Amino acid sequence: MTTFPGSPRVLKGALVSVDPLIPIPNVIVFQYNPDTMTRSLKPRAPGADSARSEAQRLTGPPEETIKVEIDIDAADQLETGDGIAGALGVYPQLSALEMLTYPKSATVIANTILLAAGVIEIVPADGPLTLFIWGAKRILPVRVTDCSITEDAHDTSLNPIRARASLGLRVLSYNDLSITSPGYYIFLAHQIVKEAMSVVNLVNDVSQVMGGNVKL
Repeated sequence: MTTFPGSPRVLKGALVSVDPLIPIPNVIVFQYNPDTMTRSLKPRAPGADSARSEAQRLTGPPEETIKVEIDIDAADQLETGDGIAGALGVYPQLSALEMLTYPKSATVIANTILLAAGVIEIVPADGPLTLFIWGAKRILPVRVTDCSITEDAHDTSLNPIRARASLGLRVLSYNDLSITSPGYYIFLAHQIVKEAMSVVNLVNDVSQVMGGNVKL
């Protein structure tokens, strides 16, 4: 990272997990923004056997998946004598990422008690709402579909001090979420922003094709 005073301020990507029962959200700010992000969109459309009148119909927003690789390194913290990094390395950061895939232990204990009491059917509790934040224009409700962690270096206590986490995320749209979920409206707002961006692109492309001052 350069210290040149004219360098632009770079926003940090993040994952934010919000549990309605816990007032403090779990915020995971990326230490280094991933160099690349792979996004895949699969349109939701009627099946191949549908009527011709359905050929151009969309049944909802596309199914979108995101893949990112996050590097975590305790070198800077160790150099400055950070106590947590010295004692635990990057284990806390990795644990925060991994907890996005775990049910709460309190839920597991409560369900175990209910099972011991003879309750036959137990409905798992809803997990927290997880948001993938990549700048102000991309705030998306997501579910972690896979998480692969490579620990590249360890300290003398075998705490990881350098690691890479490969995350697979599935974007949750208003087709997936209840109308009472905040994520329903967060995704809707994201789509509205995307529509506005497409209009900006339309104006630019029409100007290049038609030439001169084109007003829409």
